[in-house]
Amino acid sequence: MSQAPHDLLFVLLPDGGIAPDGPDTLEPLAAALRTQYPQAALLTLNPPLRDAEGRYRWWRDERPSPEDLAAAVAALTAQLRAEGARLDLPWQRVALAGHGDGALLALEAVQAEPALVGRVLAFAGSHLGRPEHAPQDVCVHLLHGLADPRYPYRYVVDAAQALVDLGADVTADLLPHLDHGLHPALIDKAMEQLRSFIPARLWREALIAAQESEAPAGRS
Repeated sequence: MSQAPHDLLFVLLPDGGIAPDGPDTLEPLAAALRTQYPQAALLTLNPPLRDAEGRYRWWRDERPSPEDLAAAVAALTAQLRAEGARLDLPWQRVALAGHGDGALLALEAVQAEPALVGRVLAFAGSHLGRPEHAPQDVCVHLLHGLADPRYPYRYVVDAAQALVDLGADVTADLLPHLDHGLHPALIDKAMEQLRSFIPARLWREALIAAQESEAPAGRS
């Protein structure tokens, strides 16, 4: 019996500073996605660089330089487009889920590259700088702990307000008492947003379809 084709692709981006033999910090998120979307494909991309202690890094320093960020975005873009083509999925059916530095990379990737993915789940991470334009037809879900010392929540609030002002499709859930970890409460909130938040592009398509169906038939 042949396997049904995948209808979604979730690409998971872990935080930087992870030891090669350390625990899989994204497994609780992957498990939740597998439960909610059994027909989805899941792919975890590990950071390509190593620091002096052998830990994985997305970029060389604690915060990326413009050059390092551009290189990371270009590599991620190539991987996403290749994997989408392999699974025969349009970009709207691909989602990025990142934690910490992985969230920063996901957020900056959709700022830099149009028609890349349809959704971003950004856990305990933020944009590198205040967004100056809205990513077109991308749902951005910001999920953050108010006690996160590495990515202070005020930057997430500022970015969310900027995206709202720019007309972006964005949600921001900031939960009290949570630090930088990928907490179960953040994962639960992400699954809720995936279930309930309808992308603006789908509202537009439904409105156009309704208007066309109500239009009077043309005369021959």
